[in-house]
Amino acid sequence: MVNLGVNIGGLELKNPVLTASGTFGYGEEFADFIDLNRLGGFVIKGTTINHREGNPYPRMAETPSGMLNAVGLQNKGVDYFIENIYPRIKDIDSHVIVNVSGATIDDYVAVCEKLSPLDKINAIEVNISCPNVKQGGMAFGTTCKGAAQVTKAVRNAFPKTVIIKLSPNVTDITEIARAVEAEGADSVSLINTLLGMAIDVERQRPYLSTITGGLSGPAVRPVAVRMVWQVAKAVKIPVIGLGGIMNGRDAIEFMLAGARAVQVGTANFVDPSVTMKIIDYMEDYCQRHGIKDINDIVGII
Repeated sequence: MVNLGVNIGGLELKNPVLTASGTFGYGEEFADFIDLNRLGGFVIKGTTINHREGNPYPRMAETPSGMLNAVGLQNKGVDYFIENIYPRIKDIDSHVIVNVSGATIDDYVAVCEKLSPLDKINAIEVNISCPNVKQGGMAFGTTCKGAAQVTKAVRNAFPKTVIIKLSPNVTDITEIARAVEAEGADSVSLINTLLGMAIDVERQRPYLSTITGGLSGPAVRPVAVRMVWQVAKAVKIPVIGLGGIMNGRDAIEFMLAGARAVQVGTANFVDPSVTMKIIDYMEDYCQRHGIKDINDIVGII
């Protein structure tokens, strides 16, 4: 028997496999393809205080070994989630983690205060790193001061597990990680998308309506692994790794670099059942290498 259980800031996961916000809807959309109860947890799409339409189309473009997106946090707001989505997903035997975003610190706090009383929402992921919105988003995550201010405010508003999602679009990601740790973050997740751009040379125009967007997929994985490795050595809180994980081998690579759990994002679009395959691979990997507890491989590089 192999122990796949991991602990993320007091949150006990049955295995290290989570899904990444913005790639998994509210979870129920994938119920026909996978057993949601097998997941360590799933992170629902970015949730804001008010309804957001997102950015104009086109807002997605394929790139070599990846994709660009500029969806812009399209969602119906936190009240809609609480009234309509939460009752349908609260009894899934997995952790439901809400990705929280805002244009101002007060927005973040307001969303957290609404989520806090919900019994089955034991963790939030605070998005201070979205490159696809004009206000808030990445602006908070690119300075230690901004990241710390949001973390402190959210920590006071949400008593359960707080995960801060970090931006790779910075000079030194370890400084940001240390800043949010100092203000009470229970964990950090990284990386969010890299800021990128693609141009249609025949039309002589950018593919995206917003010109730039967030790059994800296998193309970003080496950068993500490097940043996870750096941050894991810089902070004492658990690190969640993501960025281009397409299979079990990729997931194990992140854990060897220091991630205690991983999030699967773009791969869900390619293979909706990929998370199940990654869980199976982890168990097989541990058996092949004589590992009884997957925590024993975390950060051994």
